[in-house]
Amino acid sequence: MKIIVTCGPSYEPIDEVRRITNFSTGQMGSRLARTLAAAGHEVTCFKGVAATTREHAEPAQIVIFTTNDDLEARLAALEGREEIGAVFHAAALADFKIFWERDGQRKISSRAGAVTLQLVPSSKVISELRELFPKAKIAGWKYELDGTPADVAAKAARQIAENHTDVCIMNGAAYGRGYGVYAADCGRRHVADTTALCVWAVEWVMGRSRRSRVDRTRP
Repeated sequence: MKIIVTCGPSYEPIDEVRRITNFSTGQMGSRLARTLAAAGHEVTCFKGVAATTREHAEPAQIVIFTTNDDLEARLAALEGREEIGAVFHAAALADFKIFWERDGQRKISSRAGAVTLQLVPSSKVISELRELFPKAKIAGWKYELDGTPADVAAKAARQIAENHTDVCIMNGAAYGRGYGVYAADCGRRHVADTTALCVWAVEWVMGRSRRSRVDRTRP
């Protein structure tokens, strides 16, 4: 099967020498890409240029991206997108980009004193995935720090409904240890760690993952 994995952080430029990004390392997505490739699939891993992990994704093919718009353009430029069987959108993309009154400047002067920068919403790549890959199983991610596991599950359900994806992977402090796998048609299940998540992913793309009832061991 031809599979796409996105991982690591995007960045958004402030000026021509500075940028904002996030703490994503790309480790989990790199391991996922490597596991799927080792299982015999043809995997292309789109990895953020700022990813710091030493976890390698080979034998998956690696494509480096920079900003949200750059990733979207690279995905759209893929030949044979209708042949993609699964997409794991694990990249931690920027929610905001920077706007500031440039007045012709290419760099904010260090002598400028206090500078006001405005955060404006960035593009949502996940909202384009169904159109780009109409025949693929698509898994999105929901990483949350605040709230309860039930809150995260509600956001996961909304992500699936709004973006016509199939599954949402939940993690972060609000979810707790491990990962939650949420699917609108069969509730959610819990997997203990990244290794278990990779095992689930291999089963899921081959249609062997068991339909999951709501895991009563999780809130």
